[in-house]
Amino acid sequence: MITGLDHVLLAAPPGSEDRLRAFYGGVLGMTELPKPPGLAARGGCWFGSGTCVLHLGIERDFRPARKAHPGILVTGLDALAARLAAHGTAVVPDGELPGYRRFHTEDPVGNRLEFLEPE
Repeated sequence: MITGLDHVLLAAPPGSEDRLRAFYGGVLGMTELPKPPGLAARGGCWFGSGTCVLHLGIERDFRPARKAHPGILVTGLDALAARLAAHGTAVVPDGELPGYRRFHTEDPVGNRLEFLEPE
């Protein structure tokens, strides 16, 4: 029945699109994806890289996801951690998942993100 995962949606506060574009597009190097016109009117933005697709939707009563998070597979985990740190983003290493090196961080609106690289 289930054949895959199409995207993950994270909430964001109204008016945060420029910060999201700077982080997801600029710092992470993801490509902004066009939203269908009916959905574009709602605000927010979509990004993709490889098979990873993130939708950032505007939520009026926004509260960042502090525990729930997407687990994003990467190559070059150390280089990504250094890039994030150079942009002032905290990186919290976590060695608790066998078979992976990983760290957690937050996007500019406070949503938790996890980046993983297989060992």
